Amino acid sequence: GSLCSRVLLLYALKGRDSLWLIHFMVRMLSYDKPRVQDPQHEKIITVSTNGSIHSPKFPHAYPRNTVLVWRLVAVEENVWIQLTFDERFGLEDPEDDICKYDFVEVEEPSDGTILGRWCGSSTVPSKQISKGNQIRIRFVSDEYFSSEPGFCIHYTLLIPHHTEAASPSMLPPSSLPLDLLNNAVAGFSTVEELIRYLEPDRWQLDLEDLYRPTWQILGKAYIRERKSRVVDLNLLKEEVRLYSCTPRNFSVSLREELKRTDTIFWPLCLLVKRCGGNCACCHYTCNECQCVPTKVTKKYHEVLQLKPRSGVKGLHKSLTDVPLEHHEACACVCKGNTEG
Repeated sequence: GSLCSRVLLLYALKGRDSLWLIHFMVRMLSYDKPRVQDPQHEKIITVSTNGSIHSPKFPHAYPRNTVLVWRLVAVEENVWIQLTFDERFGLEDPEDDICKYDFVEVEEPSDGTILGRWCGSSTVPSKQISKGNQIRIRFVSDEYFSSEPGFCIHYTLLIPHHTEAASPSMLPPSSLPLDLLNNAVAGFSTVEELIRYLEPDRWQLDLEDLYRPTWQILGKAYIRERKSRVVDLNLLKEEVRLYSCTPRNFSVSLREELKRTDTIFWPLCLLVKRCGGNCACCHYTCNECQCVPTKVTKKYHEVLQLKPRSGVKGLHKSLTDVPLEHHEACACVCKGNTEG
């Protein structure tokens, strides 16, 4: 029969279940409509470094009746884009193992291939890598149920280095411009993976040389006992602290902090204690307050240093200790004044 006759039949049922059945019938009859139309207005994101996109209100419940499309386009043409899903993933559950209602979808723009469509919350989607320097992401939620936390996708630039046939024009990683190599280095999570990428033919020898003790390392790291532990930034979650003018963790770029544009460090960033937060307790006569450090200490961090070799090809690799300032105590002071 028609939709009207089915709804009237369901109204004849009594109790709360009749409303649920009406809701279910309307939803099933409307499922035949196209789920995702070809996007007329997609958001273009120019990718020159790592970043992320997420469902609206992540990590809280996303809005209903929403269609969003992102196209990630790398600035360089000879790079790939890798997508990594955050562990906090949850969309409306599938029906009969098919994502019919709410889902996130990844497409390869070069040929229109759908790399995957995901929903539910039982498993986190696997990593996805583009075939070229572009990739498209769609998010769809229908007009009924929404879930939380939604999704967050981290994107990373990769430099292709595994090819079926070596191209004479392809440069080894160590010969790439430092800025491009700097972006590639950010995608690795261990020193071994990085050395294997930089030196695929002799990475084991390089790794042994790297960890062979020398008097310089022993002198700083073990005699002075001032080196602080390097934190794995990939495992950290960014949190907002609601305290006024206190030491807190900041991610600091070593190249910017040390003003060394001729060198690459790994990890690219380290966590340091720096003063931050609003000054809510300044004297009423002060028009502008500043959160400044009142106690500063210098700590040494062991990092991997990559520098171009003078006059020859390749990179010089060494473990070195870099000094970074850490703020141990902070206070609010008036601008141009020493009193709080």
